[in-house]
Amino acid sequence: MCKTSFGLKVSLSSNDNAACAFRDSPSDPSEKLATFLNILPLNEEVRFLFLTFVRTLIPYLQLIEEGLLIETHQEYYTVGRKPIMLSLNYHAGYAIGIDLDYRDITFTVSDLIGKPVSSDKVELGNSYYDEVLEILISQINKYKETFSQSRYGIVGVVIGIHGTVKNDETIGFVPQHKWHNMNLKGDLEQHLDLAVSIENNANLCAFAEKVFSCHTSEILISINMYSGIGLGVLMNGELVKGYLGYTGEIGHMIINPDGKPCNCGNSGCWELYASEGSFFKQLSEKLDKSKLNYRDIENFIKAGDPVVINEIDEFIKYFVVGLNNIINLLNPETLVLNSELLKLFPEAESKIKLRLSSSISSYKEILLSELGTNACVMGACALAIKKFLEIPELSLPVA
Repeated sequence: MCKTSFGLKVSLSSNDNAACAFRDSPSDPSEKLATFLNILPLNEEVRFLFLTFVRTLIPYLQLIEEGLLIETHQEYYTVGRKPIMLSLNYHAGYAIGIDLDYRDITFTVSDLIGKPVSSDKVELGNSYYDEVLEILISQINKYKETFSQSRYGIVGVVIGIHGTVKNDETIGFVPQHKWHNMNLKGDLEQHLDLAVSIENNANLCAFAEKVFSCHTSEILISINMYSGIGLGVLMNGELVKGYLGYTGEIGHMIINPDGKPCNCGNSGCWELYASEGSFFKQLSEKLDKSKLNYRDIENFIKAGDPVVINEIDEFIKYFVVGLNNIINLLNPETLVLNSELLKLFPEAESKIKLRLSSSISSYKEILLSELGTNACVMGACALAIKKFLEIPELSLPVA
């Protein structure tokens, strides 16, 4: 018996010519097998069927050998051999997703089906690039050590940036950190023996909605409404990035030319009126209360506080101004709104739809994100998994 490189046992009997042909044939398993079968005394039909069958098996056998596929058994109550099922060995490796925001960095490690197994949040005391870089290196190295016993360890790192990311994955500009033209990917890969990818956070949120929730949507947009406003656009399953990679910086769409000054250099940007960061800032000033949180807002809403209710109405009014522009520009199938604040207000979705009164504004559905603040890190983990598995499309269940 001879065992091939892909695990197939073939009986050579006393046919030395076949053995030599198999040994000296090309290294590709499929070509090797074809050479071997041509030596054996088989008719053409049998040779064709056997070769087709084994060529179908080769990729799976190789994945089993590499530890990415494992055999599993289903419950079986009828006569005959129990069927053997092949499943992804989701503990064979782990992905790191990172949301690098203004005040903190969120780290999540997932298995190969996107299920989080570890999460940490590190507060940022300042925006100094070198200090943030050291935090990232230190935390990623901890995860490398923790998951080093798995077959592939850490399979990749993807970082979501709240700013512009160029097509070569260098950072263009991060307004809140005031970073210009930083090569975070290169700086990290100098210190880490890992594949690192940099992506805009809103793109990762959109990718997460597609992978974990809206599997069949062909034209999906995700609007992130936290520290600023970001837009992720997926068309036919692919992220739309634009000429330099800057598509989605919709928070800096001007809705009031004589409005508030923005860090980007313009005035009247949309995110100064319709992001959660701007909402909390304005409400804190009106109530003369610092450090308001979602629990406070929820209590105010339940109590029917007129100042808070009015502020939410203003928030929705300005939000719909920008949303209407996006709908008219992209004609999306699915709009996913990622906002914890909107989730607290029971009438938010109906008020938004009511204000979208234009006869030419067309879309299929508006949804509030179920992934919430985890969307960026989940999208980052999913993208790392997709890159590692080298597959064109990925759909995963919500963990």
